[in-house]
Amino acid sequence: MGTVAEPVSRGADDGLLTGGQALVRALRAHGVTQVFGIPGTHNLEIYRHLPAYGIAHVTPRHEQGAGYAADGYARVTGRPGVVLTTTGPALLNAAAAVGEAYADSVPLLVVSPGMPLGHPRPATGALHEMRSQTDALRGIAAFSHRASSVAEIDAAVARAFTLFRTRRPRPAHIEVPLDRLAAAQAPGPVRRASSTARPTPAPEAVRRAVTVLCGARRPALVLGGAAVGARAQCRHALAELLGAPVVTTAAGKGTVAETHPLSPGVSLHSPAVQKWLATRDVVLAVGTELSESDFWTVPPPLDGTLVRVDLDPDQMYAGAVVDVPLVADARLTLEAPLTDLPDDGHARVPEFAGNACTRVAGLSGNAHTRVADDVAALRAARDAETAARDAETAARDARWIPYLRAIREVPAADAVVTSDSAQCCYYGALPHFPVGPEGRYLHPTGFGTLGYALPAAIRAEVAAPHRQVLALSGDGGLQFTVQELASAAQLRLPLPIVVFDDGGYGETRDEMRARGDVPTAVDLAPVDLPALARAYGGHGTRACDPAALARALTEALDRPGPTLITVPEETP
Repeated sequence: MGTVAEPVSRGADDGLLTGGQALVRALRAHGVTQVFGIPGTHNLEIYRHLPAYGIAHVTPRHEQGAGYAADGYARVTGRPGVVLTTTGPALLNAAAAVGEAYADSVPLLVVSPGMPLGHPRPATGALHEMRSQTDALRGIAAFSHRASSVAEIDAAVARAFTLFRTRRPRPAHIEVPLDRLAAAQAPGPVRRASSTARPTPAPEAVRRAVTVLCGARRPALVLGGAAVGARAQCRHALAELLGAPVVTTAAGKGTVAETHPLSPGVSLHSPAVQKWLATRDVVLAVGTELSESDFWTVPPPLDGTLVRVDLDPDQMYAGAVVDVPLVADARLTLEAPLTDLPDDGHARVPEFAGNACTRVAGLSGNAHTRVADDVAALRAARDAETAARDAETAARDARWIPYLRAIREVPAADAVVTSDSAQCCYYGALPHFPVGPEGRYLHPTGFGTLGYALPAAIRAEVAAPHRQVLALSGDGGLQFTVQELASAAQLRLPLPIVVFDDGGYGETRDEMRARGDVPTAVDLAPVDLPALARAYGGHGTRACDPAALARALTEALDRPGPTLITVPEETP
């Protein structure tokens, strides 16, 4: 990272660092150049030092938005997102984003002040006083660390970045007591995170996995979020050469192009695909929990051999019984068959551009490779699986599909799409909006939070200004963080937000009706969302048919600032 310049600390004696400066110095030493948050009375000593260390700041309109924005930044850039809050309610406002980051394995660091070290246990009525911020965050983050000295602050930052770099990424919280933020001490060298590489798979475990895959008659790949960094390896070395159909979780969407002959896309929630998966004699699961949030139901039994790749060793003992465990980095594991095994031949699959010279040791000559050579059969199988999946929900999804097709035609292939926990997203876009490896689709999967799409899109656009970004949401979810339209307008970046408006909380309304209940508290009073966007300094319009939506999107991608496009839906 290089050395960090030492600007003069205002409020400290010459040559001394306050806790606030020590914190900012430690962040910069770990490559942080952007943070998200809202300044408040208790965190001003942190904000004082941001400019001197070259750390830019984005001000959302709510700390929940700050958390989702940092989450989107982390998913797009691969670097940890950092949130600065003040004490008490501000920290708790960000808690939903911390829970989402934990569920979806996103590297997120939340930093907050806390009550002074000597603050009495009984409540005193101090501003933003809480019984224990660390206890509150410990229940949803990988760890919550309360620094007891200025010297301990950079050690806590190093601990967080060591977690991000060497283990399964999870959110962390660091609390710096108010008296330690203001205290000053002589500076020492900055502690930095361990440079230890992520674990590589044991050669013997890789050999066993390849042997199992070579002998498979009906293999399948299930790719989760951790497979995103191993896209080419998954597509070429495994899917194509093994002739194994690929199903992705929501977090793994786009790992293999969803127009690819081997990819039914995001399909684990489909009963037809679940039945098909149960017939596979070998399933290779990469970076996925194979959990209820992936299947949208109790995970079905897998009758075949399960080969599992995951950085988290605990996943080898959770859920389905693992026959061949590979506790290692997904990318390194999927490269291993190409680099570590003896080269005794290579397999090829015609018609797949760019892989004519791809080699997988040990795969040539077996019966399964001959199946892989029959591209027409693979395409027919993929089409049959997709058709079976879509037939189950055709009536329900019909209202979104024409609009999603229109949306897909407008942005570039490498566009970043963010979505919300809304019917139009998980029933509509996840299965019916194809994404390829060059693009990204960000969805709040495990925690199922509402209000994610808009702030995540804002941050994604700032992090990747050369790529188009658009957000998909429902009217209920959007209003959790609708105030972030002001942030988007202030940044003046082109950002279309497509909102399917069914007048309330559609999923809960449907569930109530399915139970035979009278829908209660799920219908929202109409809001003129395009007018609200204009009031925040953006633009707004309505699209009553797919052609109008395509035109509005085209204009929005060329116009500075956010454009909110409402698609009215009839309330069922």
